[in-house]
Amino acid sequence: MSKQLILVLNCGSSSLKGAVIDPQNGRMLASCLAERLTTPQAFITFKKDGEKLEVSLASRFDHAGAVGALMNELEKHSMHDRIAAIGHRVAHGGERYHESVLVNEAVLQGLKDCIPLAPLHNPANISGILAAQEHFPGLPNVAVLDTSFHQSIPERAYTYAVPRELRKKYAFRRYGFHGTSMRYVAPEAVRLLDGRPSERLIIAHLGNGASITAVKNGKSVDTSMGFTPLEGLVMGTRSGDVDAGIYDYLTAHTGMSVNQVSDMLNKKSGLLGISELSNDCRTLEQAAAEGHEGAALALDVMTYRLAKYIASMAVAAGGIDALVFTGGIGENSALVRGKTVAHLGFLGLHIDEQANLATRFGAEGIISPAGIEPAVLVVPTDEEAMIASDTAALAGLLAEAC
Repeated sequence: MSKQLILVLNCGSSSLKGAVIDPQNGRMLASCLAERLTTPQAFITFKKDGEKLEVSLASRFDHAGAVGALMNELEKHSMHDRIAAIGHRVAHGGERYHESVLVNEAVLQGLKDCIPLAPLHNPANISGILAAQEHFPGLPNVAVLDTSFHQSIPERAYTYAVPRELRKKYAFRRYGFHGTSMRYVAPEAVRLLDGRPSERLIIAHLGNGASITAVKNGKSVDTSMGFTPLEGLVMGTRSGDVDAGIYDYLTAHTGMSVNQVSDMLNKKSGLLGISELSNDCRTLEQAAAEGHEGAALALDVMTYRLAKYIASMAVAAGGIDALVFTGGIGENSALVRGKTVAHLGFLGLHIDEQANLATRFGAEGIISPAGIEPAVLVVPTDEEAMIASDTAALAGLLAEAC
């Protein structure tokens, strides 16, 4: 029984995901999800050995309260004293961090300095770090940054065509996100290809948030998300690319403020806005099959935009050896994968319908016809495993175990 477990924390503005992982074998021993944090209705759900337990957080409904409840649950199962380090998913590291890093006072200040770049995400991430330091004093904390994988993107790809003074003074550039997922999926795709060409990968992480990245020889060379996670693909509630002139137009003609327009583009657009029904792809697929016009249009727009981005990322990678789908939608929606690849026959991309249907719900595999290149793959992501691996390495746990 390992005495050196990793606690992984992923704090959102009103949520906390947690997992306890044994770094020696990658096994997840327990997990939790706290929701509605910062409100008296906050609660946390624990999962262990196939059983669920829900606990109210009404007495302390912030991130520290959620971590405290998690600590109590770990103590019940004699796991608290086995935690050796805590790994944190952090949304934005700006240009400062090119890899995961042990948290000290200087790093904590650096993450605070990035709050203007991620005003919703970084404060929550920092709250998780402070809560972990409170409840697990003296243990190492590691920040795993979603932006760090994309620091290899060349200047021509991350530069916006605006006055360079903005770039220099305000660090205004494309950063990209979902880097932790991309970093996990890329080598898994190479493994799955098993000797087939794999130097030029196009990875589509499709969930409520969605982005696409061109990976060349293991490094990110371009990505669809930009200065914020709003840019790029059509997402669950985010618009993706829109004409920046929409701000002037809507503030002038509707009475909306700039903040209201931004809120609309982030929370009321995307699949939800087009369909006028839902941001959930499963709901939209069923509704479209039943003749719902808005649901069908939402899926058409989403997959058409995705196909256009895939073609553009082939430019960044210098070609394409494999297209890789991951994320909740990418791993489970045969319909979205099929509709997307149907636009890309001119790139030599095709799907085997039977393999496409079979490769869902946690299954990995090649879903393109045998002998056809480029390949099309499904690779389930595991950001928690990536965070645990980085944390174990930086905390020296794997070295100690050898």
